[in-house]
Amino acid sequence: MSPDPTPSLYQRLKTLLIGGARNPFDKQIFHNLSLIAFFAWVGLGADGLSSSCYGPEEAFKALTFTAADGSVTHFPYLGIFVALAAAGTVLIISASYSQIIELFPSGGGGYLVASKLLSPSAGMVSGCALVMDYVLTITISVASGADYVFSFLPPHWHGAKLPFAVLALLGLTLLNLRGVKESVAPLVPIFLVFVLTYAIIIGTTLITKVTALPQVAQHTVTDLKQATSSAGFFGMLLIMLRAFAMGAGTFTGIEAVSNGMPILREPRVATGKRTMRYMAASLAIAVVGLMLAYLLYEVKPDPGQTLNSVLVKTFTAGWPQPWGMTFVFLTLMSSTALLFVAAQAGFLGGPRVLVNMALDRWFPHKFATFSDRLVTQNGVLLMAAAALGAMLLTRGSVKLLVVLYSINVFITFTLSQTAMVKHWAIERSAGRVWLKGMLINGVGLVICAFILVMITAFKFLEGAWVTLLVTGGLIVVVILIREHYVHTRKLLQRLDGLVRAAEMEPQSVPPPDAPDRAAKTAVLMVNGFNGLGLHTMLNILRLFPGVFRNFVFVQVGVLDAGNFKGVEEIDNLKNFIATDVQRYVAFVNKQGFFAESYNSVGTDIVDEVANLAPTILEKYPDAVFFGGQLVFPQETLFTRLLHNYTVFALQRRFYSQGIPVVILPIRV
Repeated sequence: MSPDPTPSLYQRLKTLLIGGARNPFDKQIFHNLSLIAFFAWVGLGADGLSSSCYGPEEAFKALTFTAADGSVTHFPYLGIFVALAAAGTVLIISASYSQIIELFPSGGGGYLVASKLLSPSAGMVSGCALVMDYVLTITISVASGADYVFSFLPPHWHGAKLPFAVLALLGLTLLNLRGVKESVAPLVPIFLVFVLTYAIIIGTTLITKVTALPQVAQHTVTDLKQATSSAGFFGMLLIMLRAFAMGAGTFTGIEAVSNGMPILREPRVATGKRTMRYMAASLAIAVVGLMLAYLLYEVKPDPGQTLNSVLVKTFTAGWPQPWGMTFVFLTLMSSTALLFVAAQAGFLGGPRVLVNMALDRWFPHKFATFSDRLVTQNGVLLMAAAALGAMLLTRGSVKLLVVLYSINVFITFTLSQTAMVKHWAIERSAGRVWLKGMLINGVGLVICAFILVMITAFKFLEGAWVTLLVTGGLIVVVILIREHYVHTRKLLQRLDGLVRAAEMEPQSVPPPDAPDRAAKTAVLMVNGFNGLGLHTMLNILRLFPGVFRNFVFVQVGVLDAGNFKGVEEIDNLKNFIATDVQRYVAFVNKQGFFAESYNSVGTDIVDEVANLAPTILEKYPDAVFFGGQLVFPQETLFTRLLHNYTVFALQRRFYSQGIPVVILPIRV
């Protein structure tokens, strides 16, 4: 067999758009793919910073009281308290997640923390909540970015906003299919422009308007008195709490750093904690600074404009042209870019959660596998498809998406903090250092639980019930998936006796010293020394008695996100595969047949077996390839989605090249 030297049109197009395959055995690959703290701040932490583009605005707009007669009063200066509370919350949650980074340096975030320290079921709930949160992170970031673009354009262009958002989402998907660093690096310069422009706005405002701060304090006292007079003391608190809840999107993204630890540069703990500090400091400054700027410039909402765009235009109103317009353009365009960068938190964090859940069989294992670009491609595509659905269903409305947003992340926050409090309680009983950790995570738990109850209460009837309903539906689906895998495992245990019998069987006939290359050869593709492989092997002997004199066993170790953690791990996988497949050789030798094995490690089983096939066929020209396939009592769409049908893909590849392949059923 000679491989086809001409790549197909699909392969050429894929290479053009996504890039060529990466070599997982390159000793520099882990260094090249990992992110230093600055890039991690851009790719993971930008989700939090980008929320300053809509979080403070939504909180500012929500500072209203509707009287019995229907009149609406706005109390903008209460925003000072909301902003300070938000900044304090960011710092406390960030400090508590730094504790999680230290305890779980290999990553996993809220899913792994809840799974390990509470229970697998708690981890599953946390994981499902995170997946939905990351989907909404992508959707709201891209939709808000589109709002910023069209804030700069004439009103009659606004009809193109949704198509623009969809195209932007597809573009980000393509970038993420190319790889982590490729998806972040192109956006870094514009990210820096955002930081610089907003630093100029906030810094200049505080310097030039410092004399107006006493007036802001006076207005704040006035708003406090008027709100208390209109709504009562508790009503005034409810006004601020509702505004705090509407701006709670500000806190999402904090968990992304602990979840994305595997893609950070060594030493990972130090890099993760440094990234967390960058994110917490920048977000706290941005939230308080923008709220003060709104008040100092007396910014008011303008239909068709984001509040930040109104602020920037007011800020540059007295500038000579074209400098003023240029600064407005740079600020709005960099805000758009930052929001697109923030969508990266969903594209990086979401697939990572899917990986961890797939390894624990809450999701199909295909979500833990790599593409040839060493990207968890299935996870990226699922997140993109879900975000696209959310975008179309909400018509890209940031106002609606904000209502749906942030509840799920606080479910994860609360479960994570509960798990850490339990951990420190165990440390205390063991006589180890615990007080500092308990204090940080204990305060974090109280705050996160309070915010979860509060935002659920305030947002539920406004539409947040949709988020909880969809998340609940996802929980039901993953429970069904897990139960199916558990049931399948019980069915397969019936074949485990074959393994014990094979290893205990004595030598019956001595095997030949060398193969008969002219004789028929059975090439059996196996996946570990198990009952499935032995069942297929015994079926060959039963169905084709005396036909095959040589047996060749082929096993491929699949590189996935669970074992792709360093060169040493890959070497360990190679050694394990080589030892595992050799057990088949020993078993067949006991039957008096010649046998040998071939093994490989890669990201795609079909490609790896196809690469080994020419060598095998050159040595054994009269060879037939065999594979086993599970057959369930009832074949359903569910079983087809959850199980590996690689052998059929290999059969199609080999049939096109005239190589015989026989698939033997394994009934369970």
